[in-house]
Amino acid sequence: MNNIRNFCIIAHIDHGKSTLADRLLEYTKTVVGKDLQEQVLDNMELERERGITIKSHAIQMNYQYKGNDYILNLIDTPGHVDFSYEVSRSIAASEGALLVVDATQGIQAQTISNLYMALDHNLTIIPVINKIDMDSARPEEVEDEIVELLGCNREEIIRASGKTGQGVEEILEAIITRINPPQGDAEAPLQCLIFDSIFNPFRGIIAYFKIVNGTLNKGDWVKFVATGKDYYAEEIGVLKLEPQPLQTLSAGNVGYIISGIKTSREVKVGDTITHVKRPCQKAIAGFEEVKPMVFAGVYPIDTEDFEDLRASIEKLQLNDASLTFEPESSTALGFGFRCGFLGMLHMEIIQERLEREFDINVITTVPNVSYKIYTKKEELIEVHNPSEMPDPTLIDRIEEPYIRASIITPMEYIGPIMTLCLGKRGELIKQEYISGNRIELIYDMPLSEIVFDFYDKLKSISKGYASFDYHMNGYRASKLVKLDILLNGEPVDALSSLIYADNAYSLGRRMCEKLKELIPRQQFEIAIQAAIGAKIIARETIKPVRKDVTAKCYGGDITRKRKLLEKQKKGKKRMKQIGSVEVPQKAFLAVLKLD
Repeated sequence: MNNIRNFCIIAHIDHGKSTLADRLLEYTKTVVGKDLQEQVLDNMELERERGITIKSHAIQMNYQYKGNDYILNLIDTPGHVDFSYEVSRSIAASEGALLVVDATQGIQAQTISNLYMALDHNLTIIPVINKIDMDSARPEEVEDEIVELLGCNREEIIRASGKTGQGVEEILEAIITRINPPQGDAEAPLQCLIFDSIFNPFRGIIAYFKIVNGTLNKGDWVKFVATGKDYYAEEIGVLKLEPQPLQTLSAGNVGYIISGIKTSREVKVGDTITHVKRPCQKAIAGFEEVKPMVFAGVYPIDTEDFEDLRASIEKLQLNDASLTFEPESSTALGFGFRCGFLGMLHMEIIQERLEREFDINVITTVPNVSYKIYTKKEELIEVHNPSEMPDPTLIDRIEEPYIRASIITPMEYIGPIMTLCLGKRGELIKQEYISGNRIELIYDMPLSEIVFDFYDKLKSISKGYASFDYHMNGYRASKLVKLDILLNGEPVDALSSLIYADNAYSLGRRMCEKLKELIPRQQFEIAIQAAIGAKIIARETIKPVRKDVTAKCYGGDITRKRKLLEKQKKGKKRMKQIGSVEVPQKAFLAVLKLD
C-alpha cells in the first residue's frame, strides 16, 4: 500500500487538465504508439467535439522512482460549474489533488470552489502553473495569487506545460513524495466506495470503486449496502486504457467490478460494497446526494417512444449520477419525465446524448427551478412545475431558492457586471480585491434569474475573463406569479412559467411576439395571449392563410363578392372550432433565448 498514490486533477474550465493528463500518461508509458492522441481520456464523441470534459475518467499508471515501482491512480475531472458533482466524487476517491492554474488567466472562480471541496476532504494540494510556454503567460503574478490563496511556499509551486511536457517529471516526483499513501487495513472487513458506474450492453453494469479497507478476490460473494442485494464478483480488475482483469485487489486500490447487474436502480454512486460472510460494521459516510438546480420536462416527440425514453434515461443516470427524473404528463405533450439538471449546459448535454447514444428525439419544456408554496392553512407544497400550482386564492406566500454567487473579474468590467447582477435582482454582499487588478464580488441572487442566460451574458460582458461559481443559500419569500400562454383560448402547459411579478408583463409581451414568428400560419386565425390568472396582459394574432374567393368575380354587383366572402367566413369559423395548433419544437427553445 505504501507504493500507491490516488490523486485527481482539478481546475477551472479550459485550464489544460486533460492535456496535462495526456503528458502524465505519456511519461509513465501507460499510453504508447497509436493510442497516444490528444485528450486520451475524453472518450465520448461529444467531449472531443466540444473540447470539454463531461465525465471524470480514472486510469492507472505505473512509474519507477528511485528504484521503487509505484502505482498512480489518476482521475481527470471536468471544469465546468455544471459538472461539479463529478468533481466531488473524484475527490472522495483520492488522497491528493493537482490544482492546475492557467499561466495566462490566473485563478478563476471554479478553481477556488474545487479547491475548497478538496480541502474539506483533507487532500494534499500540489499547485501547478500550466501553459508556461505561451507568450502571454504571467507566471510571477499567478504565483503571487496561488501563494495568497493557499498560503504555501513559492518553491512548492511547479511550473509546467501540458503541450511541451515541461515540468511533468517534477509533477510525478511531487505526487510520490508529497501525497500520502492511502490509509487502510488489508486484513479488516471489506469496505469499498463506489464513485462511478457505466452501462455496458454485453456485461451489464460496471461499477468503479476505491477499496478503503479489506481485500476483494475474484469470485467473492459481495453485498451492496444501500440496496442490500448480494452478487457474485464475476470479474474485478484495474482501470488501464482498457480494463485489466486481476485475481485480487487490496486496500488503497482503485478498480472495477462486473457482477452481471442488469437493472440500474441496484447501483448507487456513493454506496459501499462489502463481503456477505464478513460484512463491515458501517457504510462509508460523507457522500452527499446531488441537488438538481434546474427542472425541465423531457418528452418523446413520438408518444410510442415513452418506454424507450425511460430505459435510456435510466442508462444515462448510471453514467451521470447527477441526473434525476420522475414521470409526469402534460396535456399538450402526453407522457414524459420531469428531469432535474445541475444547469443549462448539463441539460443541453443530456438532450444531445439521448439523441446520439440512444437515437431518441425529445422535446424539452421551459426550464424552471423548484419553489416552496405555503397555503393559507400553513401547508407546504414543493412545486417543480408551474402546472402543479394551487389556486392563487389559497396561496399565502411563495418562496424561491436563492444562491450565493462568487464572481471573479478584472477591474475594468466591474460596472457592467454590477448592472447585470442588479437587473437579475442581485444583492451585493461584499467585494474584495484578490490581487493586482482582480476583484471578487459576492452576490445573493434568485436561482431562477441565473438559470437561462446569466452565464452567457457574464462571459460576453467580460470578454470571457469573469468567472462564476455558486452554491445554494436557502429560500426567501418572493412576489411571483404564474404566466400562462394561451393559443385560441387553450393554455399550453409546456410554455407556462412562474415569474417575478415585475418582469411578467415584458416577458409575456416578448413571448407572444416570438411565438407569432415561429408558429406556422393556418387556414384560420390564431390568437396568442399571455395571461396572469384571468387577466390577459399581451396578445398577438396570426392571420389566416386565405384563398382569394372573389378572383372569379369581375364586374357585376358588390353583393356577389360579399356573398362569397360571408360563405368563406363561416367555413373559417367552423375550421377554428375543430382545428388544433401545432407548436413546433423551435418555439419551446426560442422562449429561452428571447434576448
